Amino acid sequence: MDANKKSGDLSGLYAITDGALQDDLIPKCKAVLSADPGISLLQYRDKSADLARRLTEASALLSICRQYHTQLIINDDIALAEQVGAAGVHLGKLDDSVQAARERLGDAAIIGVSCYNELERALAAEQAGADYVAFGSFFASPTKPDAPVASLELLYEAKARLRIPVCCIGGITQENAPRLIAAGADMVAVISSVFGASDIAQAVQGFNDLFQVQPC
Repeated sequence: MDANKKSGDLSGLYAITDGALQDDLIPKCKAVLSADPGISLLQYRDKSADLARRLTEASALLSICRQYHTQLIINDDIALAEQVGAAGVHLGKLDDSVQAARERLGDAAIIGVSCYNELERALAAEQAGADYVAFGSFFASPTKPDAPVASLELLYEAKARLRIPVCCIGGITQENAPRLIAAGADMVAVISSVFGASDIAQAVQGFNDLFQVQPC
């Protein structure tokens, strides 16, 4: 995958799974990926220590993602991403470096970095070769209630100074996402507002529609 191809994939709705999904993980991911239009990125996020289950789930998700032409990103775990052949990895503050991920996963891998509310961390990640950065939480998040708070001002400054795509995360809904998109967000990462929706396909379509609205 060349740089232009990667950049083209890094836009729109970025769906992130939650370990709490358990037995619903696969059917709900199928519902997300089969929506029309679908999504470019799906992140497998599970913080449990059950390595065997995580390998099984990640492998199953990769098979589904390939069916729907979606890139699978693994949260935190470079080794798991390498083992299953995922498209890339997303790294947090306590994870390995961008350089370590690149060495193991190769030039074609998509590497994202959580930057919370720290622009300098994002600039350093870009310099290290990250493909995108994520800021948040922009709104109250049921998944991470104690997450650092990011502001629209930070998003504006990040878009002015960064050349790589910017993802926003944290409590994002179809009602508040337009503010982030208008401020330049290339992607919005969503957990609850997609996987917790009564109609998942409709939720995916609703978020996708927000990115189709052209400014006047």
